[in-house]
Amino acid sequence: MVESRRQRMQALLAADRAARPASSVILACERCVVELSVSGAGATVLSRLANGAAPPSRGLVHATDAVSAGLEDLQLTVGEGPCLDAFESGGPVLIADLAAESARWPAFTRSACELGAAAVFSFPLQIGVVRLGSLDLYRDAAGPLTRLELADALILSDLAAQGVVADLDGHSAEDGSWLADPHEEVHQATGMVQVQLGSSTETALMRLRGYAFAHDLQLVEVARQVVGRSLRFTDAEDGNNAQ
Repeated sequence: MVESRRQRMQALLAADRAARPASSVILACERCVVELSVSGAGATVLSRLANGAAPPSRGLVHATDAVSAGLEDLQLTVGEGPCLDAFESGGPVLIADLAAESARWPAFTRSACELGAAAVFSFPLQIGVVRLGSLDLYRDAAGPLTRLELADALILSDLAAQGVVADLDGHSAEDGSWLADPHEEVHQATGMVQVQLGSSTETALMRLRGYAFAHDLQLVEVARQVVGRSLRFTDAEDGNNAQ
């Protein structure tokens, strides 16, 4: 049965590609919305430094709607959520009722619910033992995936992972330079805050995240203020606007 469903998904993606040429990752995300009764889908590539000390660096490959894009950005801002857990564990993270997960992800859950997510499902994008990122789905109403929807989600995440490998085009899995990183300003701002505080990269990113969360801003907006020099961090508990 699994093989027949896989063949069906491959045929659907081939038909989608014939109708509108696009990356396999994009087509897999859009097919998730059609086949799995979810409200939106997104795919993110993640990579971890060799020492494993810092959080994974990330780049959004595709999001089917604004909520999916917002959920991906939120997880970068607060440093927690199903995408990161799926990447770390190598297994799916299936949350049928997100509102009940406030203890697991205290920062992510509240804001994700406000964005409109009531259920979230994340699947690692993985080839063999190499993890490349995650395929992330959400519903605007609570409820689990059915057995067949889960089977199809696993197939689509596998096909999306193959698409990521094709898009790598000669780059290693740890090299995200091939991907247009929408959070480039975050990396630049992290370096600037690191210099301002004389701290580690991890501490600088933590301060950026903390400021974003405390002021109900996206991390990229705080980074933009730092890069634009309208926000400067000192040894005080919070950042201070530079004059």
